[in-house]
Amino acid sequence: MRKLALCMLGIMLSLASFTPAAFASEIQVSVNGRDVQFPDEHPYVDQKSNHTMVPLTFVSDKLGATTKWNGELKQITISDNRNNIILGIGDNHALVNGKSVSFEGAAVLKNGRTMVPLRFISEVLQANVDWQPASNLVSIMTSVASVPKGTWIWDSHIIKQNQDKIINFAKMKGVTSIYLQVNRDMDPTVYENFIRNAKSEDIQVEALEGRPEWANKSKQEDILKFITWVKTYNSSVGPEASFTGLHFDIEPYSLSGWKKDNKTILESWMDNLRLIEKETKGSGLKITMDVPYWLNTVKVPGTDYSMSAWLLEKFDCLNIMDYRNHALDNDGIVEHAQAILREASTLKKQVVVAVETARSTEGPRVSFYAMSSGLMEKELQSAHNKLVHYSSYAGFAIHDFQSWEVMK
Repeated sequence: MRKLALCMLGIMLSLASFTPAAFASEIQVSVNGRDVQFPDEHPYVDQKSNHTMVPLTFVSDKLGATTKWNGELKQITISDNRNNIILGIGDNHALVNGKSVSFEGAAVLKNGRTMVPLRFISEVLQANVDWQPASNLVSIMTSVASVPKGTWIWDSHIIKQNQDKIINFAKMKGVTSIYLQVNRDMDPTVYENFIRNAKSEDIQVEALEGRPEWANKSKQEDILKFITWVKTYNSSVGPEASFTGLHFDIEPYSLSGWKKDNKTILESWMDNLRLIEKETKGSGLKITMDVPYWLNTVKVPGTDYSMSAWLLEKFDCLNIMDYRNHALDNDGIVEHAQAILREASTLKKQVVVAVETARSTEGPRVSFYAMSSGLMEKELQSAHNKLVHYSSYAGFAIHDFQSWEVMK
């Protein structure tokens, strides 16, 4: 009996020595260098396919795609602005943008949770997946294609004739927000139709206005008229046709007196910003301000506190005009974005990093004008890989729609 027990122990030990590490301890997952916590069903390796399975909620929470479950068909739909994936429970193939694609493993139901193959889903959503066996870690780096993107439309008349063209281009480029200048002389039904169609494609529309003179207290009436018009418009349409926010592009540093009497202009601008804060409080509108990347170097008069931090405390998001056509060199996108991203991370606010595609007279390395859209995406991917580590980073914005649309 003792010999039999020793024999069994020897067999068990020999089997244990051949058990892959992935099965011996819990699988870890990180996205963009941050560990992911799974509160209920944990990732595991499917022993038949040797592929990591994760809960479906991971895809929407961490990879930015929307997910839908059809209980009757036992079918999952996963989509972002560029891709649509349909797969059934138990199937080792899926419809990806209408085409059948085979993959190893299959979606399954486990303890009441839908589990999907991590590598297949991640790579369809254009994320890079790396398996690190020494630490049982699946490391995922998301693609810039999957991050939120915004763009400005300054000539609102173009939405009268080209709605489908605009929305299709925006969807193809992964745009999630359009900043649309409000022309109060235009028929509101034009805005209503456009916003309704954009929202049906998961594209939000923010009401855009502002000019340098709006830093002057004498322009408070113009600011109030803009805010009132948007509120009135929103109250007259359903939520599916409402502006989701107000987007201000004021840029007081363009005024002729900025260098001579900086303190007076700053104080006047701050008064107008307080007015905006007061008039929009409780409205449900997201408030975004366009600012230069160097605004952190401008101090609130009489203090050592930066104007960018002051703005972040009052409003939801800053779009920093980080107009450079290179990501990583000195004087590049990443270098200029970091200071305000750090401030926003501390204050738990959002920052969108904006780049230029229109012709610029400010220098040769400011705009992506005359460069290809592919080259711009390559630079944005390099910037994304660095900026994604900031909790405040909320994607990119491209200025502006019309110059972006005609890029090579």
